Amino acid sequence: MIEHTVTLRLKHPPGSPEEAAFLAAAAELAHLPGVRDFAIRRQVSPKLDHTFGITMRFATQADYDTYTTHPDHTAFVQTRWLPEVAVFQESDFIPL
Repeated sequence: MIEHTVTLRLKHPPGSPEEAAFLAAAAELAHLPGVRDFAIRRQVSPKLDHTFGITMRFATQADYDTYTTHPDHTAFVQTRWLPEVAVFQESDFIPL
């Protein structure tokens, strides 16, 4: 099992239509093959300036690789992520 986690801050103002549109587009990634337990959360700790977290799980490395190279994912990265995300941190975890 691989848990893919990313925290981020958007370039858009909080509560803006642009923020909502980005989050709606990101939510569509939940429908890609192999994605399990997809969630988008608002980050509330003052210790981090990232405002959102996105998590998902994959049963196998092959599922994760399929997601990473899926045309809908790569299009999202190019057309939404790169132009609209100000900062992010990405982590991938496996159970101990």
